[in-house]
Amino acid sequence: MIKRTVIKSTVIKSTVIKREKAHRISRGFLTALAGAALLATPLGALAQDGTAETEAEAAPARAVVPPGLTIDQLLERVREGWRAERVVNERREKEFRGERSRQKSLLAQAKASLAAEEARSDQLEENFEQNELKIAEQEEVLSQRLGTLGELFGVVRQVSGDTRSHVENSLISAQYPGRLPFLDKLGQSKALPAIADLEGLWAILLQEMNESSKVARFTTNVVKVSGEEQEQEVIRIGSFNAISQGEYLKWITDVGKLGEIGREPAPKYVDTISDLDSADEGLVRFAVDPARGAILALLVNTPEFRERIAFGGSIGYAIIILGSFTFLFGLVRLAYVSIVSRKVAVQKNASAPDEANPLGRVLKIYQSNPDLDTETLELKLEEQVLKESAKIESFLWLIKVVSAVAPLMGLLGTVTGMINTFQIITLFGTGDPKMMASGISEALVTTMLGLLTAIPLVLMHAVIYSMARGVTTVLEEQSTGLIAKQSEAEAAGTGRPGVDKA
Repeated sequence: MIKRTVIKSTVIKSTVIKREKAHRISRGFLTALAGAALLATPLGALAQDGTAETEAEAAPARAVVPPGLTIDQLLERVREGWRAERVVNERREKEFRGERSRQKSLLAQAKASLAAEEARSDQLEENFEQNELKIAEQEEVLSQRLGTLGELFGVVRQVSGDTRSHVENSLISAQYPGRLPFLDKLGQSKALPAIADLEGLWAILLQEMNESSKVARFTTNVVKVSGEEQEQEVIRIGSFNAISQGEYLKWITDVGKLGEIGREPAPKYVDTISDLDSADEGLVRFAVDPARGAILALLVNTPEFRERIAFGGSIGYAIIILGSFTFLFGLVRLAYVSIVSRKVAVQKNASAPDEANPLGRVLKIYQSNPDLDTETLELKLEEQVLKESAKIESFLWLIKVVSAVAPLMGLLGTVTGMINTFQIITLFGTGDPKMMASGISEALVTTMLGLLTAIPLVLMHAVIYSMARGVTTVLEEQSTGLIAKQSEAEAAGTGRPGVDKA
């Protein structure tokens, strides 16, 4: 009995121990399940791409378990979290399967479209090759059927192009505008010209030739120097020149109108305009430019005398001033010597001495001193002759000096001009000859001015000196004659009754 009781108590203890162990194991298992549920719920939320709907569904699973819940309640909550997660996963799997089927459909459609386009590309390539062969065959047939018409096509295009260039630069276009569009169309056309096109080209050529031989009057707009346009009457001389209101006109190709040239040529050319403007018929004198404005442009751009002088600079002006002053002084001396020479010539044939001329004053010395001996009279006459010679030949040295200095000043201008030219070459090189023109012009113009000044002064000095020497020679001859007569009278012992005539 005791043994059974012990055994029964032992069994009861073991049973209690087993129940406690089972209870502890179940409690630990539930705790582990709850922890796993709490960990699995955030991971599932991260795997759902952070969508709001998943977070909302997983919110109960992530809720903090209150400490007062029982194990059964905790287990129920874990099961609810599993069920919510399962619903989300099933929905996502359903969406994935639907998206996969749609992607397969799109891929199939893209493959079908690619195959269709490849087939179409092959077909187009084949058609392109066939069309190239057909075009080559048709071009060969066209060239065979055209024959000489192809040469006609080329000739027409070339002639129309040449005619267009001629018409564009022709003065006749001012009277007959609007011809260029037809020539442009004909020259750029790739088709064979029609009969009307050929007749139109022929008509323009014939009109150009016919109008080139006429002098026509017409009214058109003329471009002024200021840029304004004014309607006025124009006279056209063939295709060479055009005039209006007493001035030459030029053809402005850019605007296709006549315009003023701004600066007219020399008066000898402009004076012929009035004759043509006032004439109605017949032949008149007119300066025609056969180069169609080229020669007129050169004449207009030719510098005038004042402009050429300005090229000489300060040295050129100094030569001009010095030469002009000396030339005027030489004219005064030439007039004085001429007057004195005429008076001396008159005095040679006069019976009484006149003190208004050098010879008269020399004769007056002889007449005023009848009692002087020959030597004294000779000295007095020589003295008077020297005085008169000094007056006649005074300041002739100035003309001679300036005639020698002027070329030297011109040479100085040549040197300075060449120095300027070499300075320009050093700075800018020799690419533009116009930049060197100023220095070369100064060198040449100063040389020219020096020679133009020296040559007349040399000639003037020679003339004045020759006339002065003629007068002084007459004075010396007359004084020598008077001395000789005085000496003869003294030798004969007769003396000088009154005034002897030389």
